[in-house]
Amino acid sequence: MAKSMFHQGHRDLQDLHDGRRVADALEKHRRLSELGDKQRELIEGAGFFFLATAHGGSVDCSFKGGPAGFVRVTGSTSLEWPDFDGNSMYRSLGNILKSGRAGLLFIRMDGAQERLRVNGSAEIVHDHPRLAEFPGAKMMVKLEAEEIFPNCPRYIPDLSNATPSEFLPQKDAPLKKPYWKDFPFIRSILPKSDPHQ
Repeated sequence: MAKSMFHQGHRDLQDLHDGRRVADALEKHRRLSELGDKQRELIEGAGFFFLATAHGGSVDCSFKGGPAGFVRVTGSTSLEWPDFDGNSMYRSLGNILKSGRAGLLFIRMDGAQERLRVNGSAEIVHDHPRLAEFPGAKMMVKLEAEEIFPNCPRYIPDLSNATPSEFLPQKDAPLKKPYWKDFPFIRSILPKSDPHQ
């Protein structure tokens, strides 16, 4: 039997608000042991997800975007994605490097109202063969899922008229430069490997 999704803090609030029975029923009937076709379709069709990480007192939640298919399901409980050029702070990946823990949240905001949490152990791979598929990618991140949970989507807005980011890497085209790289206090200190150096 899989380890419970709930720690004592969860249980204390469930008990305070008479929610333990509902939480247990949802864990029993909605928690998944593997990524199926529906989850694969959501993940591999996503143009973004949210990544939560923590190590000690450093907690971070990041938006990760890319072309549909940039996150790939590689096994029944595993997936991977490229890490693109960013702001050089490496808050999320630094936490993964130290703790190896990550939580991913996939959301469809096109009126379909789908949401999936995938939590587990992550690792960074610098010499991954898929890196060549993604201009601007510096490393790949692999995640082995321990919790897969499609939870309530009722408050998700319909943003179906949105367009993809103009900064998404394009094959055979230079990466568009974000405005912040021209800040006077940044411009001269960009990493040597930065595509806008």
